[in-house]
Amino acid sequence: PESMKFAAGKIKECGNDKILLTDRGTEFGYQDLIVDYRGIPTMQKIGYPVVLDITHSLQQPNQTSGVTGGNAGIAVGADGLFMETHMDPSVAKSDGANMLRLDLAEALLTKLVKLRKTVVEL
Repeated sequence: PESMKFAAGKIKECGNDKILLTDRGTEFGYQDLIVDYRGIPTMQKIGYPVVLDITHSLQQPNQTSGVTGGNAGIAVGADGLFMETHMDPSVAKSDGANMLRLDLAEALLTKLVKLRKTVVEL
């Protein structure tokens, strides 16, 4: 996470200060993508919002699995979330097993916004 300052710096040097940092997970044995949530506040210290890719944060590539890294990411203060949704993930062209059905997104986001507000108040 500390080295993201270099990537952000290169973007800013090109004249773009609309920068979002993200963590998508790092492969860690057994085909699991693992997010070290301690990286979120570390990246925030660089001075840009940090968005957590919850579709990939707990993904098990090439395996059937569910997903939700959203609760943990919001609890440690992520500024936003990236998630893949689909009306019917079972027919999605890619990553369907890791997608959230679109009709479930509003309830999840409502819960996560409440959690984020609680974290900010602490």
